[in-house]
Amino acid sequence: MTPASSPTPSPAWADRLAPRRWLGPVTLLGPAGVWLLVLLVLPTLLILEISLVPGLRLGQPSGGYGLGNYLQILQPVYLRVIGRSLAFAVGSTALCLVLGFPVAYWLALMSPQRWRNLLLVAFILPLWTSSLLRAYAWTTILRPSGVLNGMLTAIGLPAQNWLNTPTAVFIGLTYSFLPYMVLILYASLEKLDIRLLEAAADLGATPRQSFWKITVPQTLPGIAAASLLVFISTLSDFVVPTLLGGASSMNISRLIYNQFLGPTRAWGFGSALSMVLILAVSLAIALLIRYGDRNTVTEA
Repeated sequence: MTPASSPTPSPAWADRLAPRRWLGPVTLLGPAGVWLLVLLVLPTLLILEISLVPGLRLGQPSGGYGLGNYLQILQPVYLRVIGRSLAFAVGSTALCLVLGFPVAYWLALMSPQRWRNLLLVAFILPLWTSSLLRAYAWTTILRPSGVLNGMLTAIGLPAQNWLNTPTAVFIGLTYSFLPYMVLILYASLEKLDIRLLEAAADLGATPRQSFWKITVPQTLPGIAAASLLVFISTLSDFVVPTLLGGASSMNISRLIYNQFLGPTRAWGFGSALSMVLILAVSLAIALLIRYGDRNTVTEA
């Protein structure tokens, strides 16, 4: 005796039920989609439209559309600002990677298991305070009469004048984003297959050979994800270059701020700079999605 099979819906009923299958996902994604449309997509399109109005300034009549604002970016003075912004982002990312990888390696593979979570919390404690407060703390440390020069003169070394210089910007950016680098690298190193390191040691490989041939290849997606995330954050940072860099460390975020809220109020040119920054960040995010370990970023 064969079991009764469930009746299959007729094609007409299947056509009626098809829209209902989409009702649940649309209901769940609808609020987030509206939120992104109103607060992200529409403002970005508005900035794009303003950027296509050459010479647009607040309180002045606008002309036709054109690429004049984007052509203005090609002037040497603005190209130097963009190049300086990229140098800050690349340099601070490299410093975070060089300083953060040994810390993440020690936390993931060498630190005592019972203290590991406590050590992680202790390392990310600075993230619990405002980035503005952390930047002001570094102004106190780096100013001519600050803590650093007090310590240097106490041990007989010459005082350093690092505040309002690119050096201070690199220090502030590295300090601000080093915990993010360590967290992502830790999540990647924690999944490292220790048996491969043990097998390499048994076969006579040196620690350096094991590091470059086993550790780095296995953690390369995590390294890419951490580096791209720090690069994106440092490229668009405004607080640290403003408070620690001074006039000699103008970057693209400060330049955009000056166009919108400065004396010129050149909103068209500021919008063009904003679109360039959005494009650079979007490209970095695309590389992160393509080459980075998205699971590692989510876990961190």
